[in-house]
Amino acid sequence: MADMSPRTDTSTDDTDDNHMLEPGQLAVVAASDSDRSKDKHEDQKTLRRLAQNREAARKSRLRKKAYVQQLENSRLKLTQLEQELQRARQQGIFISSSVDQTHSMSGNGALAFDMEYARWLEEHNRQINELRSAVNAHAGDNELHGVVDKIMSHYEEIFKQKGNAAKADVFHVLSGMWKTPAERCFLWLGGFRPSELLKLLSTQLEPLTEQQLSGIANLQQSSQQAEDALSQGMEALQQSLAETLAGSLGSSGSTGNVANYMGQMAMAMGKLGTLENFLRQADNLRQQTLQQMQRILTTRQSAPITLRGFVPLVPSGLLGRKNSKRNNEISNFYSFDLPGN
Repeated sequence: MADMSPRTDTSTDDTDDNHMLEPGQLAVVAASDSDRSKDKHEDQKTLRRLAQNREAARKSRLRKKAYVQQLENSRLKLTQLEQELQRARQQGIFISSSVDQTHSMSGNGALAFDMEYARWLEEHNRQINELRSAVNAHAGDNELHGVVDKIMSHYEEIFKQKGNAAKADVFHVLSGMWKTPAERCFLWLGGFRPSELLKLLSTQLEPLTEQQLSGIANLQQSSQQAEDALSQGMEALQQSLAETLAGSLGSSGSTGNVANYMGQMAMAMGKLGTLENFLRQADNLRQQTLQQMQRILTTRQSAPITLRGFVPLVPSGLLGRKNSKRNNEISNFYSFDLPGN
């Protein structure tokens, strides 16, 4: 029994010795672990480098795409600018030729209107003399009514002629270049003010009934309101036109604003066209006022209105002035017996 124990201990020691490594072997194992750790670290660096390269490549592609898009946008803008410049040149040629043609037509239209007006005025004076003779001769109402209606129809022709002339040269008609210098001082939108004419004539027509006085007062008030509205509209148009022209002059010096400049000039020309509409409305107001006045008054009372109100050469303001040389000349030429005298 005693001999067996040592052998058992020897066997255990041999087993422990089998599990122990030599120092050289331990160094090899440690080196192997270090290599694996180093390789793992290198792999991580490589992965990071690859990720950075991929991100840089992605950003490079985005920059290239943005640059290409910028080039495309620049090309489109250049093409658009060339097209606008071409349109502006075409508009400039068109407007230039149109202005030259319009200037020629306006000159011919103004001259034609002046000649037509001279012929119209000659016939008008003949009819006025006929009515003056009928009034002074105390003609009957039927005869006076026929003469007044004939003058009314003839007077409507001048409004038609003015409308046609305004299409060719609205400034010629609106400024009253076809009238004498003294008469131009009293012009309102190419003619007389209906409210002033009513104010003047209402003081010379006696006797008048209460109904007639009320009708004339209402007509004068409505005429004044219409005149104020047209005057305000005309002032607004003139201001807008001045601002448009000022803007076009300010932008004309820049080549890049050629299209904008031509657009503003076209807008200004469009606003100039509205002057014709103002003139037409003013003439309509004058016609309507005279027609309403005839409806309010009797035939014999309308005769003085026809003699005074239908004379385009007579400024109504001058007619209201006493001791006026022009007033005396007009009164002598258009002298007649007022109703009741």
